[in-house]
Amino acid sequence: MTAPTLAVWKFASCDGCQLTLLNCEDELLAIAGAIQIANFTEASRQVLPGPYDVSIVEGSITTPSDAARIREVREKSRFLITIGACATAGGVQALRNFRDDLAPVVYASPQYIDSLRTSTPIAEHVHVDFELRGCPIDKRQLIEVIAAFLAGRRPNVRAHSVCMECKRAGRVCVMVAHGTPCLGPMTQAGCGALCPSVGRGCYGCFGPAPGWTFLPFGTAEPVRTEDDSHDVR
Repeated sequence: MTAPTLAVWKFASCDGCQLTLLNCEDELLAIAGAIQIANFTEASRQVLPGPYDVSIVEGSITTPSDAARIREVREKSRFLITIGACATAGGVQALRNFRDDLAPVVYASPQYIDSLRTSTPIAEHVHVDFELRGCPIDKRQLIEVIAAFLAGRRPNVRAHSVCMECKRAGRVCVMVAHGTPCLGPMTQAGCGALCPSVGRGCYGCFGPAPGWTFLPFGTAEPVRTEDDSHDVR
């Protein structure tokens, strides 16, 4: 029986989430015995042609070639999983979405820059089977997601806020106890409430929790809605 194939793809990103996969070390070795890594240029020069059973995508779509390439990846992949803030929310580079075109300010010859006006998540271009948030992602969640898809079950990654992680760990709320600004109530869980555990407020690294909508800067505060479009699939 042929082992399932895994492909890892990079778009506009810092490679931090791919490094999280490499840093799994012992856990990755255990999974590697059950799969065939067909495309992962950060780890190996070996590139096998598709189709692929599982594709993991890091990074946002920022150029016309990116938009075309992600459609090709989707066509070759049985399951497509996006990892990290760039792939699931557009990343830091999406700040340009709320400003005028900055290319003439940054580059001496902007006519040579072939990029889209916006930085957008993968799900705005193709169907995504699962979104794993984080900046970078949590390696325990990543292993759980890969193992779940290989086993044909739903990943056990819960869609709730960082506040839930604090409460389960018995930590004192930094906002209530000390008046420290904290984005925990509106941020997707997954980090283990790392910042509140050392007395700091949550910075929102894992992006909006289910039901929160973030509007462009200078318009309004985040609002709670009935829309579950930000839910972890």
